[in-house]
Amino acid sequence: MLRSLFIVGLASLLIVGCKGRDKTTSDDSVNAMGGDMGANVESTPMNFNTEGSDSGSIAGLSTVFFEYDKSSLSAEAREVLKANAEWMKKNAGVKIQIEGHTDDRGSIEYNLALGERRANSVRSYLSTLGIPGSRINVISYGEEKPLVQGESDSAWARNRRANFVPVQ
Repeated sequence: MLRSLFIVGLASLLIVGCKGRDKTTSDDSVNAMGGDMGANVESTPMNFNTEGSDSGSIAGLSTVFFEYDKSSLSAEAREVLKANAEWMKKNAGVKIQIEGHTDDRGSIEYNLALGERRANSVRSYLSTLGIPGSRINVISYGEEKPLVQGESDSAWARNRRANFVPVQ
């Protein structure tokens, strides 16, 4: 019952948030002042999968995994984040959303809080590597967006993660 109410509430927020969005034109070469920027500035469009790094489709950004009921970073996670920080330094104009996830054990509220702690742990470590906090947003999905379905240790381990979504 509580889960259903949460999902309905989340869906309502998404609908209301999307309703007020401005529509933009498909011509990216015209700036806000009406001038043609294409003549003076070369730009390579960045084609990112908006599903994030869970699929492995964003070369240079990798998902970080966590131990059960933990938000602390393992040595392996720190190595992954060093590589992600290098990608972010090379792509300085890109902001990142870090999505915190959990397995499905625990209450919805607890898992949302744990997912947020995981995402914040990642953001904090990236800041020690020289990535400004202004380039990073965090969000927690808790158990709501599992990467792997199932009730096994291997499925739960794949769902305890923080993944990266480039946003512009």
